[in-house]
Amino acid sequence: MTKFENPTDPEIKSLLDNTKTIALVGASPKPERPSNRVMKFLLDQGYTVIPVNPGQAGSTIHGQLVVAQLSDISVSVDMVDVFRNSNDAAGVIDDAIAIGAKSVWTQFGVINPDACTKAKEHGLIAVMDRCPAIELPRLS
Repeated sequence: MTKFENPTDPEIKSLLDNTKTIALVGASPKPERPSNRVMKFLLDQGYTVIPVNPGQAGSTIHGQLVVAQLSDISVSVDMVDVFRNSNDAAGVIDDAIAIGAKSVWTQFGVINPDACTKAKEHGLIAVMDRCPAIELPRLS
């Protein structure tokens, strides 16, 4: 297994400060799901959040149009926030690299050091097993 280290607190703060557009992969319309709550929190903080979920494509979550996959997004993406299982995260990170995202962020319990290392090797900032909805208030 690859050794992976998250960025330092100042690096994470800088990432969050410089991020404007977030693609949230695994977005759920169900209010009880963490992805739904995190999406609402990020929208409330002023981020543009694009929900990604093939099963919900064409519908809206928190007023935002859901797309099926990252390649369906027509604007520049700063961060890809991953709410998928650890194995599925690898494919999502490959897609994030392919669309030229600046960073990938995997949520609590989404642990894939190899995929996050690959993201870093392709010039992306990678944060693993953390939540921006917790890091943002903690670091501000």
